[in-house]
Amino acid sequence: MAGDHPNINNPNRFILYRYNPSLPAAIIFVVLFALSTFYHIFQIGRKRTWYFIPLAVGGAFEFVGYIGRAQSHFDQWKLGPFIMQSLLLLVAPALFAASIYIILGRIILLTDGEKHSLIRQKWLTKIFVAGDVLSFLVQSGGAGIQASGSTSSMKTGEKLIIVGLFIQLTFFGFFVTVAAIFHLRLHKYGTISTAVNLDELPWKRHLVALYVSSGLILVRSIFRVIEYIGGNAGYLLRHEVFLYIFDGVLMLGVLLVFNYIHPSEVTQLYHQRITAEKGTHSRDASDIEMVRPKEGREVPGGPW
Repeated sequence: MAGDHPNINNPNRFILYRYNPSLPAAIIFVVLFALSTFYHIFQIGRKRTWYFIPLAVGGAFEFVGYIGRAQSHFDQWKLGPFIMQSLLLLVAPALFAASIYIILGRIILLTDGEKHSLIRQKWLTKIFVAGDVLSFLVQSGGAGIQASGSTSSMKTGEKLIIVGLFIQLTFFGFFVTVAAIFHLRLHKYGTISTAVNLDELPWKRHLVALYVSSGLILVRSIFRVIEYIGGNAGYLLRHEVFLYIFDGVLMLGVLLVFNYIHPSEVTQLYHQRITAEKGTHSRDASDIEMVRPKEGREVPGGPW
């Protein structure tokens, strides 16, 4: 009964939703995220880009999270659907980020441009994914604490979530800086590898996709920080439209960018080059073996 619940406009109470979640909006985003995510799963299987699995899992988190919002439309006071949507929508971008970090490492390998990177390629992914995991754990821990439903746990959970978001922003901001410096140096100095022709490789295209997706995640994370700092009765949390504009639309944009510019192209081109180089070395070795005399034989001009 409505009388059993506090006034949603009471600023002194922690309220799960200060509005009735929109059912049409939730259904639309469930469908859109599901379509993009299932297409990513198809792309991963067809192209064998297993390092993109975290992004697909993040997409699944998104559409399941919006299912939770759809359920909340029918009972906005029920804790289960609220925690489901809050947790999954909160941590999904951390999974997107994990795959994005790996893309830069693949671009560095493709261009043989490790000397232009502030961090060695073998450490780059490990460092940023470690920061991403830390952010994920802190944010999910905060959301988990909120699951108890008490006012004190909700406030404690909010503080942990803010810390996790700041960790994410710090690592992601540094990552974008590393990518930009690598881009500028590679553009200016090129690569020392004679086997790599930068003009024939789509490295710029994939860096642009990386920048766009990173920018979307950064804007979304800044929004989330402002949202949580504003508190449970803050302006952003009292208006549902902001969640869809600065979270739902932006995160859907990340998935669509990589549906269109898929990093499998980088991986395939790199493996093609490595295979060609191995083939060249094998032919060179075979040529030497063909002219190498058998042991004990003398050839004109003396022994081999």
